[in-house]
Amino acid sequence: MSRLFLPVRALLAGLVLALFALPASAAPERSPEQVIRESVETLTAEIEGRRDYFADNLDELKALVDESLDDIADFRYIGASVMGRYFQNATPQQRARFADTFRQTLIDTYTKGLVTFDYRELRVLNSQRPPRHEDQASVDMEVVATSGQVYPVSYSLRLSGDEWRVVNVIVNGINLGLTFRNQFDQAMREQGRDYDAVIDGWAPELAVEELEEGGSA
Repeated sequence: MSRLFLPVRALLAGLVLALFALPASAAPERSPEQVIRESVETLTAEIEGRRDYFADNLDELKALVDESLDDIADFRYIGASVMGRYFQNATPQQRARFADTFRQTLIDTYTKGLVTFDYRELRVLNSQRPPRHEDQASVDMEVVATSGQVYPVSYSLRLSGDEWRVVNVIVNGINLGLTFRNQFDQAMREQGRDYDAVIDGWAPELAVEELEEGGSA
């Protein structure tokens, strides 16, 4: 996990924490864009000025990340998507275990990222793409690093029950869901399709250079 994308540690951590559920019945009072914009401001105010404290008290920050991610990310859906074609032949126990393992790796990564990545600004774009379907939405943002580098971020959300939940993220043109799916596929081929071995050794990586260069995956 040491080479796991530094920008994403903060981007996903901060922005995922900024998302929370919207009512599915009737018209929501606020759009996903409005919810994220207001929540980012709240989160930024909470984290800023306390990075040194959280750096020395990672367990507290990890608990905050854990609780927040549980509320807004659809880990079962994400886990199934990352497992891809292997999901169908996995046992219910293996599916659930991978979802839990995937969730824990994200929590650990996001927690470290919140105190290690220096960003100057988080901004939700004023112009958002219209949704393709009523139960799907995307929210575009930009994260400006202290170096001046701008990282475009696009969150994909789906309506699950009566809540909007995050199911994928694209950072600087790199589709993280697709990247993780390819890594899972590679691990399964290397491990002779041993589900338990792949789950036990799950440690996705994406180098900093990949994010900085971007992509179109």
